[in-house]
Amino acid sequence: MVTQKQKVKLPLTGKEYLESLKDNREVWIHGERVKDVTTHPAFRNAARSIARQYDALHDEKTKAILTTETDTGNNGYTQRFFQYDRTVDDLIGSRDAIAEWAKITYGQMGRSPDYKASFLATLGADPDYYAPYDDNARYWYKEAQERNWFFNHAIINPPVDRNKPLEAVRDVFVRVEEETDKGVIVSGAKMVATGSALTNYNFVAHYGAVPVGSEDMALVFIAPMDTPGVKLICRQSYEMQAAVMGSPFDYPLSSRFDENDAVLIFDRALIPWENVLIYRDVEKANNFFPESGFLHRFTFHGVTRLAVKLDFISGLLLKAVKTNGTDQFRGVQANVGEVLAWKNMFWSLSDSMAMNPDQGRNGTVLPNLKYGLSYRVFMSDGWPKIKGIIENVVAGNLIVQPSSAADFKNPELRPLIDRLYRGSNGITSLEKIKLIKLLWEVVGTEYGGRHELYERNYSGNHENIRLENLTVANQTGAADQYIAFAEQCMADYDLDGWVNDTWLNPDDVNYFQN
Repeated sequence: MVTQKQKVKLPLTGKEYLESLKDNREVWIHGERVKDVTTHPAFRNAARSIARQYDALHDEKTKAILTTETDTGNNGYTQRFFQYDRTVDDLIGSRDAIAEWAKITYGQMGRSPDYKASFLATLGADPDYYAPYDDNARYWYKEAQERNWFFNHAIINPPVDRNKPLEAVRDVFVRVEEETDKGVIVSGAKMVATGSALTNYNFVAHYGAVPVGSEDMALVFIAPMDTPGVKLICRQSYEMQAAVMGSPFDYPLSSRFDENDAVLIFDRALIPWENVLIYRDVEKANNFFPESGFLHRFTFHGVTRLAVKLDFISGLLLKAVKTNGTDQFRGVQANVGEVLAWKNMFWSLSDSMAMNPDQGRNGTVLPNLKYGLSYRVFMSDGWPKIKGIIENVVAGNLIVQPSSAADFKNPELRPLIDRLYRGSNGITSLEKIKLIKLLWEVVGTEYGGRHELYERNYSGNHENIRLENLTVANQTGAADQYIAFAEQCMADYDLDGWVNDTWLNPDDVNYFQN
């Protein structure tokens, strides 16, 4: 007999998530194909960090913040951001769920499973937008919400011949080679498939300054990670480097939060028709990014995750200046205050996006796009600025550290280290170096360098993220409103003076008056 509980689809547990990665996916690193990403030293701890997020969905301590009842009729529950929102309270609940999940990785993993929920929830809010593939949209909204599958995305074309139209680079960019009864045969490459080695599905679309011009490249689809012909070529693994060259004490972030970036390749991969969302519709393929609601929602996720990350960074910086003995210096305090101001600004943008929503389709609400676009600009400036402040005020302390945890374990070195590497304010050498190595991971290691590049480019290239503020203002009529407001002021006066009787003309006192 099948019980009601057995009928209900629930979100993956951490164990189920790890098991779901043990398929025939084709992941390449250091010239070898990875047999099992859950056991390979390049990916295994990052996978377990994601598994902790899945377990939190079922933990009574966090379940109430993270989840809500599904709207699919299956009597289950889901991570809140996998569901579209109808009210301000819904948006605030989604934001809090994003933040709670981000805390588990200290804001280090930007492409956690709820990141792609930014898009997946829009499939349920307006499936008709994807007609004639609207049934596919309904299916994936239900499936993703009930199980909280981990989707990655790759929507940027590789940096090849960007001075040419997309159609002139057909040997590299994603395109349909052939149509069959079962689906379309797809070839080409996309980037940057961050975290994709640890995901269940690939989401592929187009975003970029150069629009799609041909129907066979006008394509938005979903592909399981183990689809034959799908390959990932990964960058080096900072997790594996940490495992080979140090310990968790030496590399406390990269050893568990390295969401490896990769190039996603399709080599005559069959994409079934039921996994297609847009095909041969050039206008829709070019405009789905803002029109679907994805742009509103991914910036909402991004600013919230960054705010959590800056909570973490602020705590490290406050501890570091105390360790330095510089926490009472006025200049240091001013710099730390600036970091806190950046952090508070991003939290306020997150609040504003939730509390001043845009109207979505079919009675739904979307996070405020204007504030989301502002976040995209300021994050690209903010993180490098914060990194620079850390390097200025913590300064040489970032360099003065033993080579590894092994130095502490050497009885000949330990007395010297304890005396010469101690911190201020009664802080021991072990406490100090543990903090400094953690902060060095944030700003100084390859992992830290990758994070700076990520925060600079996460939302798009440096010109587009600025240009799109103007584009949206023009498209929504806001630019006309701003101009009208300025012209209202200009209409108050002419060559002869004020045009109404609110103000007094200076006829009686003006030196130049005839």
